[in-house]
Amino acid sequence: MTTHPHSPVILGRDPSSIDDIVRIADGAPVALDQAALDNMAVVSQRIELAIEEGQVIYGLTTGVGDLVTTRLSREQISGTQLNMLRSHACGVGPDLSLREVRAMMVVTLKSLLQGYSGVTPALAQRIADMLNQQVTPWSPGSGSVGYLIATAHIGLAVFGEGRCWYQGEMLPADKALALAGIPPYAPGPREGHALVGGTYEITALACLAVADFGRLLPVADMAGGMCLEALRGNTRGYDARLHALRPHPGQQETARRLRHLLKDSEILTRYRDHRIQDALSLRCIPQIHGAVRDQLANCRQIVTTELNSVTDNPLFLVEEQQLTVLPGGNGHGAPVALALDSLAIAIAQLSTASQARSDRITNVHLSGLPAFLVTPGAGCSGMMIPPYVAAALAGDNRSLAGPASIHTVPTCAGQEDHVSMGVSAARKALKAVENAVDIVAIELLCACQALEFHRPLRAAVGSEATLALVREVVPWREKDTALYPDMHALRDLINRGKLSAMLQEMCVGE
Repeated sequence: MTTHPHSPVILGRDPSSIDDIVRIADGAPVALDQAALDNMAVVSQRIELAIEEGQVIYGLTTGVGDLVTTRLSREQISGTQLNMLRSHACGVGPDLSLREVRAMMVVTLKSLLQGYSGVTPALAQRIADMLNQQVTPWSPGSGSVGYLIATAHIGLAVFGEGRCWYQGEMLPADKALALAGIPPYAPGPREGHALVGGTYEITALACLAVADFGRLLPVADMAGGMCLEALRGNTRGYDARLHALRPHPGQQETARRLRHLLKDSEILTRYRDHRIQDALSLRCIPQIHGAVRDQLANCRQIVTTELNSVTDNPLFLVEEQQLTVLPGGNGHGAPVALALDSLAIAIAQLSTASQARSDRITNVHLSGLPAFLVTPGAGCSGMMIPPYVAAALAGDNRSLAGPASIHTVPTCAGQEDHVSMGVSAARKALKAVENAVDIVAIELLCACQALEFHRPLRAAVGSEATLALVREVVPWREKDTALYPDMHALRDLINRGKLSAMLQEMCVGE
């Protein structure tokens, strides 16, 4: 996780972006808007008054789920909030990463700051202090049907139970908090329930998936363009007039980017009439990547809306100095779950197209290049096997494209009888992005090797700039050596975002 000691991200009632969440997840500090804290205080004070007056409020003066008919006394409320977290903290499977937990913490914090959950400003400040002091709760990653599990583990740590990571060690939460100088804190009314009642897990993981895939997509465009160039293809299929006749936004944008990146290519000029029509994985990059780009844009819009929504239950408004309680179903994760399922399908589409190009560019019978992109007669296998890896990962991504949201089941004695399975959808999308990064890294590795066989002809402006960055971490391959360091180096280059940022800058204009 990269830490950012400067430039805190301000959170309050004003809209936040996916980038804000990802920056904090990656280590940036948080600053809380005072107006939002003041508004939280007004609502929480009204809730205290409602309790004193004996109002019946779901999850506050009653139990939750099928225990909604259970009434709680004033003395039981605080203990019940902690018990709720203890009983819900039953996750299984591999641990969530620190980045994933921090994302969940900040999405929860953003929701609480809207001022409709009835919790005190002190709870918001508590979460912010943990983020800023890098006290990160531990949670397993599996077992959530859409909410309740990871946020319960996080909530326990907020109140000093469970476990936390601090300065590289896993410690009891109370010890980690004490070492960080964060004092003990007992939950007030709603301050357990509010931490588990929303779509925080789904939304947090969705923010990471959208951001990570958004960083990959420009690199995938460039890798595909480099393959077309190395295979002596033609760019007539990227003509703006062609795409104006089928004006899907993503398709037009992808073609525009390819026109920018493939300018001034001596290779493409030399072989302009080499082939009348290229294979679909080359000719249809605008159509394939464009459709993927449109799905990503749709997912981004839905996740941004969810991030700035209030998904707790119930919600509390102060109207004309009176407390209004709104019970409902904003915590159902269907909107984001469906968007993430669609995103996973889009990622599978990009993955299979990239793998097809990697196979084609290493195939002497199709490429016109040396077999497996190694000097003939050297007795080497060259790039024979990386496309196998891409094929395996693309197969995995096709499996991950199966929707999770349709697998809803009844839970909680039939009270919650249509769960979203949104966390499963989010975890699939995140894994698909991880696989796609390696798939595109393999295509990029092969494309860079292939372009060098065209020297002394210069490649396009985008290709040469990309090749220069790649060669900083991966050398030209003259003989067989272990390939995995090169593949890992390109994965890291993509994940650092420098390559994506450069390509984005090169595509500004037109």
